[in-house]
Amino acid sequence: MTSLPEPRPKVKPAAEPAPAPVLAALAAVLHRRTLRKTVRVVYRDADGEGVLTFEITENTGMHGLAADAGEALLGLADADEGDTDPGVLADARLEWAVEPELPVRGLTVVAHAGVMAVLPGSGPGALSAREAAYLEGQLHQALLAGREPEDVALSVLPLLPPDELAEVMSLAGSGISPVAPRPVHVLVEERAERCPDAVAVACGDASLTYRGLVREADALAARLRRAGAGPDQVVGVVAERSLRLVVALLAILKTGAAYAAFEPDLPARRLLGQLAEAGARTVLAEDGSAVSWGHDITVLPLSPADGEHEAGPPVCVRVPPAAAAYIGFTSGSTGEPKAICVPHTAVARLVVEPDWAEFRPTDTFVHLAPMAFDASTLEVWAPLVNGGRLVIHPPGRLSVEALAATLVDEGVTVAWMTAGLFHRMVAQRPAAFAGLRHVLAGGDVVSADQVRRLLGAHPHLLFTNGYGPTENTTFTTCWTSREPAAGDSVPLGRPISGTRALVLDPALNPVPVGVPGELYAGGDGLARGYAGRPAATAERFVPDPFAVVPGARLYRTGDLVRRLADGTLEFLGRADRQLKVRGYRVEPGEIEAVLDRHEDVRQAVVVGQSDGVGGKRLLAYVTAARPEDDNPAELGRRLREWLRGEVPGHLVPWAVLTLPELPLNRNGKVDRSALPAARRAPRTLVSEYTAPRTPTEAAVAEEWADLLSVEPVGMDDDFFALGGHSLIAADLLTRLQERYSVELSARTLYLRPTVAELAEELREHQAPAPAPSVSAP
Repeated sequence: MTSLPEPRPKVKPAAEPAPAPVLAALAAVLHRRTLRKTVRVVYRDADGEGVLTFEITENTGMHGLAADAGEALLGLADADEGDTDPGVLADARLEWAVEPELPVRGLTVVAHAGVMAVLPGSGPGALSAREAAYLEGQLHQALLAGREPEDVALSVLPLLPPDELAEVMSLAGSGISPVAPRPVHVLVEERAERCPDAVAVACGDASLTYRGLVREADALAARLRRAGAGPDQVVGVVAERSLRLVVALLAILKTGAAYAAFEPDLPARRLLGQLAEAGARTVLAEDGSAVSWGHDITVLPLSPADGEHEAGPPVCVRVPPAAAAYIGFTSGSTGEPKAICVPHTAVARLVVEPDWAEFRPTDTFVHLAPMAFDASTLEVWAPLVNGGRLVIHPPGRLSVEALAATLVDEGVTVAWMTAGLFHRMVAQRPAAFAGLRHVLAGGDVVSADQVRRLLGAHPHLLFTNGYGPTENTTFTTCWTSREPAAGDSVPLGRPISGTRALVLDPALNPVPVGVPGELYAGGDGLARGYAGRPAATAERFVPDPFAVVPGARLYRTGDLVRRLADGTLEFLGRADRQLKVRGYRVEPGEIEAVLDRHEDVRQAVVVGQSDGVGGKRLLAYVTAARPEDDNPAELGRRLREWLRGEVPGHLVPWAVLTLPELPLNRNGKVDRSALPAARRAPRTLVSEYTAPRTPTEAAVAEEWADLLSVEPVGMDDDFFALGGHSLIAADLLTRLQERYSVELSARTLYLRPTVAELAEELREHQAPAPAPSVSAP
């Protein structure tokens, strides 16, 4: 861990500071540290005290802020102590020419006798001595900037003291992997030579040793080579999680090509578009695919033909580590997903001797994520590169109960879960973690309470909060600990080995500790860019102004973070509109662009809102192209049904609501904050509504309506067609079990997904009422 400097001694300014510039500097620093547009400061001098309020806009500069401070001092009125909220950082106390005898909560700035100092307070929310020292340095920098002839906007106010630059850059990481990267398939081959008879992959009753995995991959690689696969080529894979899928990925890499993996339920139009975007002309697909591939794509079956299991000449094309290993996809505001080209270097830096984890040959990993999700990069290659065992969880909808069984029955020791799944597992199946050694979560904000609960129940566990965009290969930073986080949030941690993580202001200047900025990621984990999109690549992958390696680039993540006094990063939210929905990164603009293509839509806006179970859901608002011809509820239903054939399921809004006009702000832009909230959406199924017939059906429908926020719910309605998913299903079954005192398998809802079927299942599980006793005459 990088050591942090001791608090600096108090600094004397060049001249006795005047009240107005100091107040302006303090307001500027507090605004930058808290991102609040309204900053209040309690000012005290020998004549009394009062509250000064500063309203800050995106155009506010230091000169204007100093003028505001001067005017506020002239009209200062006394304020009672009760008018302030000293427990909040944005409410600071400025002691002018007065030696404080008792420190106050929050912070105290003393400016007298030619000395300006920040004193730590006491109580909840108060600054520590180290934090006070950092803030004092930032205050001096703001004061110096305010004296410059040219006005400086607060958003780019240079707050980093020169003597802290080296510390900030050291905490950002070098970006250079400690081990020279090599191609992924070469690493797997070398591991297979060391442990040929160890089990490499298992799925149900089927398994392959490392020797068997390489042999099967060689046979498939030879078939791919005959079809034209090789270096600088991309091979598509359309398949569910399976043992054959893992074989296919290794086989593709062995030919020197890169893979692009897709879920088989992806809408055909989107699948073909993404294959074209990736440049894939050869596709491995499961039997029975109904996609019309077209004449320009060569389709090979994923399953081997007769005789292909026989050992053939080994195939292991050597490619440079900078060559592409796979093509991933991310959402974009243009309405079209962008293909991300990830090199072998990036994958190797993630799984070879990482400094945030230890991957052992004795470990058993579980593969849960869809192969198109970049978490699968860690799940698949970490065990296979390090000699571990990879267990593939059965494909299909993921249930908490089934996952718990896999973890226990397969002896899993390392598992990664999306934040939402992790929260459900801790709440409903905490005992399933008992056999694990290392638990990783991410993809969204992880609950500090759930981490405390997990580590309290299983103190032997190592927990990692992993953060990172697809463009920087699964993880950029990790917080790994056996102890829960001390605060109310789980830190993002520090950049992992081979990674750079810089926190910069809009002018690409480093910001100091405690000041929010946008996170820029770089180093060996960085993708090569967006395939076939040089303009988009140049926009998001920018030159590193502090490059350790000549020509290095940084990826603009769009995430706001701040570095804490202990050197770790804290997540604050998105700088743009990007959301996380069920672990997927979603650009609302992409869905808006798709809706705008529909002939019945004049304008569309998509926003995120809480789904009531700790996650986010999408809500679309549209105005009709021909409002006189369309029933609003019918238009919403029709659009939602149409979207199911255009985008993946996680991009289909929970509801599409029709408005006469979208609200606008003063600038003529859509005012998203003024859009009406939707607590319950109208039913949007194609099937006719049929009311529940029995009290049990009515009760089930009531629970569905409450959890799915949809009304009305009919007896023949399908839970998943109404927008339900595995995490909400777990909540529903828990409610029904408590309400009816029955035991229901997690598979119940998948086998009997309608209200009527589930009500019948409940009746079958309920014990018959005992017959009344009859007294003898």
